Amino acid sequence: MIEIPNGYMKNLYRTMLGFLVILSIFFAVKVLSEFRNYKNADQGFNSITVYGHGEVSAVPDIANINFDIKKEAKTVKEAQEAVALVEKAALDFLKGKDIEEKDIKTVNASFNPKYEYRQKICPQVVGEDGVLAPTYCGGGKQVLVGYESYESISVKVRNVDATGEIMKGLGDLGVSNLNGPNFAIDDEDVLQAQARKDAIDDAKVKAKILSKDLGVRLGKIISFGDNGNYPTPMYFSKDAMMAGSPVRSSSAEIPKGENMISSDVTITFEIR
Repeated sequence: MIEIPNGYMKNLYRTMLGFLVILSIFFAVKVLSEFRNYKNADQGFNSITVYGHGEVSAVPDIANINFDIKKEAKTVKEAQEAVALVEKAALDFLKGKDIEEKDIKTVNASFNPKYEYRQKICPQVVGEDGVLAPTYCGGGKQVLVGYESYESISVKVRNVDATGEIMKGLGDLGVSNLNGPNFAIDDEDVLQAQARKDAIDDAKVKAKILSKDLGVRLGKIISFGDNGNYPTPMYFSKDAMMAGSPVRSSSAEIPKGENMISSDVTITFEIR
């Protein structure tokens, strides 16, 4: 039988005892933390919730325009060629207005058959009063009469001051369903971040005032909610609202107003 030295056994006992002490402290801290969380959740008066609002306004730096090109013909090829002619004229016009290719996008392109319902010619029947009487002899059917080619294009105009002139030019080229302009901000991330920061600052100020009125001290933030940032146009001109008409009588400037980015947050603070 191997005899274990007493010094070795004592070191082993000390190591085990130290491990048990550390483990006991860990579980004690864990239990205390869970108890505090339970207490905070169970007692509503241990926290306060405030709401903050922030908003940032900026002049739009882009205008989005959408238009369609529709043509009908006896064959698919003829319909597509007719669309291609208008499309080329529109693209040449846009490039002449310094619109880059990356800002012109085909959203949809398709062609569809066109049918007409044609009734079979029935023999004429004369009634007793000598008047032709309506008759139905059946045999009607759908008849293919041609094809419609369709293309939808979206354009981003970076020189917003030229929006009215560009829309008039597109209308004169014979495009259909000319819609816009939708004024927007090309890069909203910076404005959204600023609006959210303003909303948080607003909530913190309200929390400090409320805690002072209640006679309590603010603790750590328990929860945070961001209701999002919403770009909202602050002003639309009459010209802008009527811009969907296919032809504009003039190329008058379209007032772009300002867009507002807003943010609403909810913050819950622990109170002591």
